[in-house]
Amino acid sequence: MVSKDKVYMPMGTGGLIRYTEEEKPLIKLKPNHLIGVIVAIIVFELSIRII
Repeated sequence: MVSKDKVYMPMGTGGLIRYTEEEKPLIKLKPNHLIGVIVAIIVFELSIRII
């Protein structure tokens, strides 16, 4: 006997990614922090070349 209370979910999404299934980044950087890191690397490189 087949129950009429069953709910069937739709099949896959055709290869599309749902936004709720995206991977979360391991490191979150604000743009200001990223610019600071880049400037620090440049200053470090220049100081090594001078010395």
